[in-house]
Amino acid sequence: MAQEENKLKQISTKELVSQIETQDSSIIDIRSVDAYNGWKEQKEVRGGHIKGAKSLPAKWSKYIDWIEIVRSKEILPKHAMILYGYNKNQTESVAKLFIKAGYHKISVYHDFVEEYSPNKDYPLENLPRYKYLVSAKWLKELITKRTVSEFNNKKYVICHAHYRNKADYEKGHIPGAIELATNSLESTETWNRRSPETIKKVLEELGITTDTTVILYGRFSFPDNKDPFPGSNAGHLGAFRCAFIMMYAGIKDVRILNGGLQSWLDEGFDVTKEEAVKQVVQDFGAQIPSRPELIADLAKAKDILKAEDKNLVCVRSWREYIGEVSGYNYIKKKGRIPGAIFSDCGSDAYHMENYRNLDHTTREYSEIRENWAKSGITSDKHNAFYCGTGWRGSEAFFNAWLMGWPRVSVFDGGWLEWVNNGCPYEAGEPD
Repeated sequence: MAQEENKLKQISTKELVSQIETQDSSIIDIRSVDAYNGWKEQKEVRGGHIKGAKSLPAKWSKYIDWIEIVRSKEILPKHAMILYGYNKNQTESVAKLFIKAGYHKISVYHDFVEEYSPNKDYPLENLPRYKYLVSAKWLKELITKRTVSEFNNKKYVICHAHYRNKADYEKGHIPGAIELATNSLESTETWNRRSPETIKKVLEELGITTDTTVILYGRFSFPDNKDPFPGSNAGHLGAFRCAFIMMYAGIKDVRILNGGLQSWLDEGFDVTKEEAVKQVVQDFGAQIPSRPELIADLAKAKDILKAEDKNLVCVRSWREYIGEVSGYNYIKKKGRIPGAIFSDCGSDAYHMENYRNLDHTTREYSEIRENWAKSGITSDKHNAFYCGTGWRGSEAFFNAWLMGWPRVSVFDGGWLEWVNNGCPYEAGEPD
């Protein structure tokens, strides 16, 4: 026991700051992903995480493959580590799990809220637009109290997104959430966003104006490519798509529930089968689109490919990229757009494993940024994201926008529009 207590050495704030400067230790943040991003869940003076820290929430330590997550973040037994969180007992409990897994260079830090956060001389980092990626606890407080941090609006609408699957909403949704069919905002023929006139009418019927705060989420139900409509089980991916179209339309405050319905369920919050009534409004209140620059059409996509300061970013799976599969049962042609930069989404057209954590929350933003940088996807360029038809491109776009990247858009037509218009494409592994 004495040896274990020695391994759980508690370090001071001065020692921690020294470790940050020398980078002699890996710093591990065991708080929620939302606190890591910037939410002040314990009313700390400054929100965010210690500079250079990796996100590894204590919640994940209950997963059977927790140690695989640790290793995937390149946290190895040879590394000296400093763990910190909000709760001393929880921090030490996670530290002991590391020790059992063969990690022995462990220290713990317990003064983040009291000493580190209040001192502006100590470096903190956060996701620049973290408030647009909300937690289930935040949403619960909004619903029950209507007074919540980072919110000063009187009007909000919660949308449960789904594709051709209203039963997904009917079997259980967040209380007060209205049902939102993705097909109402995108064409079932081209899968591009619908006309400004149609979008305006749909939003008004949903009770949404340009000044309404909209919080979107969906349910992840393990999409299967063998199904006629795999997207019907990828509701949270559909929520990102709807969020993007709403931003393009001109809604000023569009937010995503981090992790979708699963995060709500993980907190033990109740769902309901009672359908919420949509409060129709007479006028959206702004010209649609208010933000046309968020869309890259086919002509603009071609121009982007020719520009040195712009990237057309392919957010598809490797098998789609090299032309083994098209990714969709309604698209026959296989391959990639010549000159597009590859940004691997994950296993197939309906999964985003490389952009999400195991609990479906958005992946640590620094990891996404680092993966992009390896391919030349950087914030100083205009990056237009695309996939097969728009869903995955929209989620990648939202990630870049959350990071505060100034020039980001979605090539709305994606692979489907490209090949349907006779544009050149290639297959096979690139040279």
